[in-house]
Amino acid sequence: MGNEGEDLATDFLRRKGFAVLERNYRYKHSEIDLIVSRDNWLVFIEVKTRTSIAFGYPEEFVDYKKKKKIMEGALEYMYAKDWQGNVRYDIVAIYLVNGRPEIHHIEDAFY
Repeated sequence: MGNEGEDLATDFLRRKGFAVLERNYRYKHSEIDLIVSRDNWLVFIEVKTRTSIAFGYPEEFVDYKKKKKIMEGALEYMYAKDWQGNVRYDIVAIYLVNGRPEIHHIEDAFY
């Protein structure tokens, strides 16, 4: 389900005008689902996909520990690319209802 969610998120973000730079970027113990850019913004995206909200909404599963690991990987990526522009951390929450996705893009989700 994770790959399906990332595919849906990638298509969704491209339609919104983002350029997808990386998928599943890894640094040490960090994994960033998507790294995208648009208008001098570098955006690190965590994608969460669920088929049921019985235990909570997808975005509620991005806890402090996960955020910290994403930020560590993001710092390494920015250093490696010598990024000097704006940075943001977003969540793309996908809830599959009868096989149809409901996609919510939560901008600046870590603050």
